[in-house]
Amino acid sequence: MAGDGEGEKGVPPQFDLDAKWDACLDITLRRFVYSSFAGACSALLLFRSPTTRWAAIAFGAGVGLGSAYSDCSRIFSGSLPKWPLPPNVSSPSSSSSSKDGMQ
Repeated sequence: MAGDGEGEKGVPPQFDLDAKWDACLDITLRRFVYSSFAGACSALLLFRSPTTRWAAIAFGAGVGLGSAYSDCSRIFSGSLPKWPLPPNVSSPSSSSSSKDGMQ
């Protein structure tokens, strides 16, 4: 039959989006849950107020999501994006020299 795999080539790993999405969802879910759990445990040990306990849990969840975002962006594109500076922003050294010249 034609679907037996003869002559068929698999998708190269760098172009396999299904595997990349699966890996990213797995990383995101694990890190969100584990860091939220770590935040909850530390909140129970360190804080007495419910507000600060929820804040510690939210902080842990944010750390987990941020970490997962970094890894997922590395998986999809190889590295984090390098955003260019806006055209009207100058470096600090040039702005200090222009202030000295004005006096």
